[in-house]
Amino acid sequence: MLKLTTTQIEDRFEEAALTLRRLPGECVRGYASSWPPIVRDAREAYGYHPQQMPRIAPSPQAISRMEQCFEWLSWLKDPEDARIVWLRAERVRWKQICIRAGCARSTAWRRWAAALLVIQRRLAMPPKPAKKTPPRKPPAATTGTGPREGLI
Repeated sequence: MLKLTTTQIEDRFEEAALTLRRLPGECVRGYASSWPPIVRDAREAYGYHPQQMPRIAPSPQAISRMEQCFEWLSWLKDPEDARIVWLRAERVRWKQICIRAGCARSTAWRRWAAALLVIQRRLAMPPKPAKKTPPRKPPAATTGTGPREGLI
């Protein structure tokens, strides 16, 4: 049972979106070149490739918090509400969210706020105890004294 405010839930979703962006991309194995890398001198190499920042892999705790946020999104009944929450976590502007959701800005904001409240209430609820089913009785053994029908 977590007691988080809606602001903390919003921050957790933003962290999850950032963590998802920091995960390494998929690469197809089996395609490689046996040619040696081309060595370029300084005149050719300058500005040849755009500079890329190295990806820093997220920690295992950040990945587990991201997966927890995905579970929270599954609690929402309307998948469009989950989409609005996730788009807002990715810091998409409200105008773009409204275009994708097909609603006005105030409606999108209300749906986003209501979804965060649903998640907050669900987090505040105590966990339900596991249902215990009564053990099944074994089938009664036949003694062989009764009449058998349909055998002859």
